[in-house]
Amino acid sequence: MDIFSIFARNNYVIITINYIGMKCAIVGHGKMGREIEKILAERGHEVTLVIDENNAEELTAKNLEGVDVAFEFTTPETAAGNVRKVLEAGGRVVCGTTGWLSELKAMEALAEECGGALFYASNFSIGVNIMFKVSRRLAELMNPHPEYNVRIAETHHMWKKDSPSGTAITLAEGIIEGLDRKTSWVNNRKGQPEELEIDSFREGMVTGIHTITYTAQDDSLELKHNITNRRALALGAVVAGEYLATKQGVHTMDDLL
Repeated sequence: MDIFSIFARNNYVIITINYIGMKCAIVGHGKMGREIEKILAERGHEVTLVIDENNAEELTAKNLEGVDVAFEFTTPETAAGNVRKVLEAGGRVVCGTTGWLSELKAMEALAEECGGALFYASNFSIGVNIMFKVSRRLAELMNPHPEYNVRIAETHHMWKKDSPSGTAITLAEGIIEGLDRKTSWVNNRKGQPEELEIDSFREGMVTGIHTITYTAQDDSLELKHNITNRRALALGAVVAGEYLATKQGVHTMDDLL
């Protein structure tokens, strides 16, 4: 948390910020978990609890005592259960696991009920979250121009389990809100005119590429974001944790930005 002190010197008001490091739990010690762990250390925070598939039973209210923020990056099958355990302990959790959105509303209600805090994002990259905003505005501008058809393409590494990506779903939902001619999305198949097509590719070591293309007969417009290093995601998650460390309730990247 930040401690502010205010004092006067030579007719100026001086504000100083003394940062006190967080005590953190990492739930999911894969590539993202390890990257978050490195950034936490760089920024003066302490990891007091690490949970992975080999000690999942140790994610308990007792072990979460004294933890300011837990970072949950696991799998679609385990995310909701992990988030529930942290929230039921009255804790704060930053969750970046995708593919479990059907249970998100229940977890948001639990955060309010238990006095904990939940920060969920489908993507923690600052650039991607700015892309979300730009894409929603672009859809509004394209709404009066039905000659442009829109589609989304996303590419990730071969080990990513959910398809389409949570980022692609967030992009699609924003486009559907602003574009009257699209009412739903489909993945990896030919859609009806009112369906927004998302093409998902799984190849190599790609961290994440998302492209939105509006195509008419004579021209096209492309909006693209490419994450070249997983650190961009991990840093965004840590910044979200720092934001969440003194808060309760439900928070998103819109609040952080």
